[in-house]
Amino acid sequence: MPEAQGETVAARNQAQGPPSYFAHEPVILALLSLTAVLSFLAVTGLSRIYYAQRHFFGNIWFARGTADLKARRFEAAVAEFRNALLYSRDNYSYQLNLAEALLGLNRTNEAYSYLLSLWERQPENGTVNLELARIFARKGDRDNAVRYYHNAIYAIWNDDPDVKRRNARFELIEFLLKENARPQAQAELVALAADLPDEPALLARLGDLFAQAEDYDRALAEYHRSLKLNPKNPAVMAAAGRAAFELGRYKLAKTYLESAVSAGPNDAQSADLLKTTTLVLQMDPFRRQISATERGRIVIEAFNTAGKRLKSCAPGEGPNGPTPDTNPQPDLLTRWNEMKPKISERGIRQNPNLVEQTMDLVFTIERQAKADCGPPTGTDLALLLISNMHEGS
Repeated sequence: MPEAQGETVAARNQAQGPPSYFAHEPVILALLSLTAVLSFLAVTGLSRIYYAQRHFFGNIWFARGTADLKARRFEAAVAEFRNALLYSRDNYSYQLNLAEALLGLNRTNEAYSYLLSLWERQPENGTVNLELARIFARKGDRDNAVRYYHNAIYAIWNDDPDVKRRNARFELIEFLLKENARPQAQAELVALAADLPDEPALLARLGDLFAQAEDYDRALAEYHRSLKLNPKNPAVMAAAGRAAFELGRYKLAKTYLESAVSAGPNDAQSADLLKTTTLVLQMDPFRRQISATERGRIVIEAFNTAGKRLKSCAPGEGPNGPTPDTNPQPDLLTRWNEMKPKISERGIRQNPNLVEQTMDLVFTIERQAKADCGPPTGTDLALLLISNMHEGS
């Protein structure tokens, strides 16, 4: 009987199956999985909210800093960019703008540290290279300045790349001229001229830089191009007149300068240069298509002018005071006095060779007077320029 009862209990247990724990295991696993997923989503959401808030506040400080940087309020901009970096320490734009604000405060070493780090991350960044070039330019480190300027010229720019590269080259040229590195500046100018668009202001600026580099031929050519596009610009007319004057092209200089003075009557510099140019053209006895009488009159006037200059410039009287031991041609006054009786309209008419002899003496006097007493003015300056024009002819 007991055996039969045991068998009945075993059979009943077998019919009921496994314990309830195992029966609910799939549900528990599903709940745990759901909990894990929900926890993950919650953490992800909170993380996104956290970073979104950091991004939001960083952008607020950055926007304030950008506005102050643009308004040249550098102290405020530095503080605001530093606040922005608290929310995004490695943000490239934040660090770059902070460096620019520090440069505005002349805190060059701090700015340099940021810029060098940024350059290592993005060596092709145009702004970073340009700012590094400026730092080295301020230090007078020509090699490194030129290196970074060239990097900026060929770098990547996010907006207006042609304009940014062109402006970087303009800045490089101005730096080289300041450093008196004219051959390098001229080479950069030639490269710039090849890619410059036909805009009057840009061409005039290019002409100014060629003039500063003492390449007056190219300066005059650029001024001419500018005036073809904008023929009524008195400043460019005046600049073209000065370039033509430096080249000894006095007729062309007179044309440009007359136009400049007519358009800008308050341009005293151009008016003075026009007077000198007119004197050069009037006092040159070797110009063509003048009569013998006119040539003789010009020679007499030049002779008398040189005599006055010689007498007013005492031997050895230099621009910095008396220098009695420096008079390489003490016989100039003697030569002038010996020639004086021959210098008349009649004398020149009877002896045409006197024209060249007289003018040789005049030119010698003017050159020596410049060396002894400093730069001439008025008719003496005109005679010296005529001397330079005919030197070697």
